[in-house]
Amino acid sequence: MNTPAEIAKNYVGIGKGKVNTPPLKLFILGIMAGIFIGIGSIAYEMATATIGGALGKLVGACMFPAGLALVLIAGSELFTGNCLLVIPLLEGEVKFSGVLKNWVCVYLGNFAGSTILAFLVAFGHSPSLLDKGLLDVIMSVAAGKVALTFGDAVFRGIVCNMMVCLAVWMSFAGKTVTSKMAGLYFPIMIFVLGGFEHSIANMYYLMVGIFSNSIYGVGNAVVNLGAALTKNLLPVTLGNLIGGAAIGIIYWYLYLKGAKKD
Repeated sequence: MNTPAEIAKNYVGIGKGKVNTPPLKLFILGIMAGIFIGIGSIAYEMATATIGGALGKLVGACMFPAGLALVLIAGSELFTGNCLLVIPLLEGEVKFSGVLKNWVCVYLGNFAGSTILAFLVAFGHSPSLLDKGLLDVIMSVAAGKVALTFGDAVFRGIVCNMMVCLAVWMSFAGKTVTSKMAGLYFPIMIFVLGGFEHSIANMYYLMVGIFSNSIYGVGNAVVNLGAALTKNLLPVTLGNLIGGAAIGIIYWYLYLKGAKKD
């Protein structure tokens, strides 16, 4: 198992590779991650619709980590995890322009992938499952996202990405698929169970709600693209940046600042 100091050192090299990846590849890798996180989101909504109540949410939270497992093990680029790029940035190994390029390309790719999956799910009429019980959950989740105040969305985004980046960090401690999955599992389960806000998961939740709203004529006026972008994705993304960067800064200070370089 890698120690925290070894993880920090290794991430500098990992981060340099991420920053130096061509934009088109970053975008495509971002699409894959958007789909993968959307798969975890599907699992959460299906469990909630099938079981219902607090138990359904607990089971859904236990299943959601499959999304990040796909991201880290199958290979893709996730905006929230890439907030850790502040580590090689603070080490002076990459430039801010390169980090910003990564964040923009990956974020747009994540949105594209989430939207593609949401389109396929909605227009494949999966929300009709469980006598439209899944549709009820989809619309309830989407409406709840846009109903958050700006401040609540930011704060929940901060806590969420602290947990996501800790999950990514812990996965890097493992050297086998099993150990990596064990490392990432609990922080992700807890953030979902705690109702914290993940910008990429929300891309799927909101887009599948928007598509379902148009297909089934639910008539929920609050679930629309404008509200999704301004009332949820903007503040949640800001919160995710703050929370993820904070984890990166802390671990850089603890294990890399002032340390001798090879």
